[in-house]
Amino acid sequence: MIQSMTGYGKSQTSSSLRKITVEIKSLNSKQFDLSARIPAIFREREIDIRNYLAKVMERGKTDLTITVENSESEITATINIPLLKNYKKQFEEMAVALDIESPSDWYSILMRMPEALHNEPVTVGEDDYANLIECVKEAYRNLREFRIQEGGKLYDFFKLKIENINSLLNDIEPFEKERIPKIQQRLEEQLSKLTSIEYEQGRLEQEMIFYIEKLDVNEEKLRLRSHLNYFIETLGNEADIPEQGQGKKLGFIAQEIGREINTLGSKSNNAGMQKIVVKMKDELEQIKEQILNVL
Repeated sequence: MIQSMTGYGKSQTSSSLRKITVEIKSLNSKQFDLSARIPAIFREREIDIRNYLAKVMERGKTDLTITVENSESEITATINIPLLKNYKKQFEEMAVALDIESPSDWYSILMRMPEALHNEPVTVGEDDYANLIECVKEAYRNLREFRIQEGGKLYDFFKLKIENINSLLNDIEPFEKERIPKIQQRLEEQLSKLTSIEYEQGRLEQEMIFYIEKLDVNEEKLRLRSHLNYFIETLGNEADIPEQGQGKKLGFIAQEIGREINTLGSKSNNAGMQKIVVKMKDELEQIKEQILNVL
C-alpha cells in the first residue's frame, strides 16, 4: 500500500542531566528538502542526522526541531558577581561626579550590562548522542505510522476514482455501436448531393473505410483499461508496505491514462461520448492532484 508524504512524528528521551524532544513534520515535495533546528550542543551530529533522514524519508519538505531542557542540577549560566560589583562602583562614582541621583532599580540595570551572565560550557557525553539518535529514529517511526495511515485514505480514494473511470469506459460502448453507422450514413448523404462531380466508386469506398477506421477507438479502450489495471497493481495490496515510494510511478501512469482519454475525446465525434470523456478527465484530475501527496 502507498504512503502519504504528509506526516508528523514526535519522541522524547531523558537522562539525569537533560530531556531531549524531537519533532519531525513533512509535506509533499518533489525532492527531499530538510530544514533543521538543532541546539548548538548537538551540532556535531547534524550531518549524521541529515544523512539518516535523507535515506529514510526519500521525499518531502521536512522540518526537524530538536529541543533540550537541562535539569536543575546542570546550571549552564551563572551571575558574574565580581563584574557587576565593578559596574555598580563605577555607576556610583559617575553619580557623584555628575551630581545626579544613583539609580533606584539596580537589578534591571546591572543585569543588562555586557557579560552579566557567565555561560559555563555544557558537557555532552556519548550517552547523550546515543539518546539523541535513538530519539530521532523513534520520531521517524512515529511519522512513518502517520504516513501509512494517510496513505490508507489515499489508497481508498484512488481505487474509487479508477473504478469510476472504468465504469465510464463501459458507458461508451452503447454510443460506439451507433456512432460509426451514423457517420457512414451522413457521409453517404453528403456524397449523394455531389451530382455534378464524377468519382471512382472503388476509390471512394477505400477512403471511407480508411476514414472510419481512424475513428475506431478499440485500441484506445484496450490501452486505457491496461493503464487503469497497472495503476491498481502499482498501488499494491492494502496490507503491503513497499520498500520505496510509488508516487512518481503513479504520476507517470496517470499521464498515460490522460493521453488515452484525450485520444478518445478527439476520436469520439459524438456528443454523448464527449460528455463521458469530460467526466473521465474530471476523475483523472482529482487523481493527479492527490498523487502529489504520495511518497
